[in-house]
Amino acid sequence: MVRHHWEADATAEMTRRLGASPAELGNSDNVGKCPDIWELDNGDIAVIGRDLTDSYARRLPRGVTIAQNERLVIIPRSTLISAKSDIPDA
Repeated sequence: MVRHHWEADATAEMTRRLGASPAELGNSDNVGKCPDIWELDNGDIAVIGRDLTDSYARRLPRGVTIAQNERLVIIPRSTLISAKSDIPDA
């Protein structure tokens, strides 16, 4: 069996929000602060959050790496919890 590494598809479209909107959760002031989670039309997930790659780069747990073309983003706990019911178990 040949394994292929995953690549993000930049042509995939956002199809549905997972969980409540940032405004519903009180996580948005509508001025550049809109953490969110979206399902793409290919099944992948887009996460909108604060880019803290540089802040975490030197203190990642063993075995965790961030590639040059990747970013570590932080979202509020409430955003992920709100999305839980929209995420299938399998």
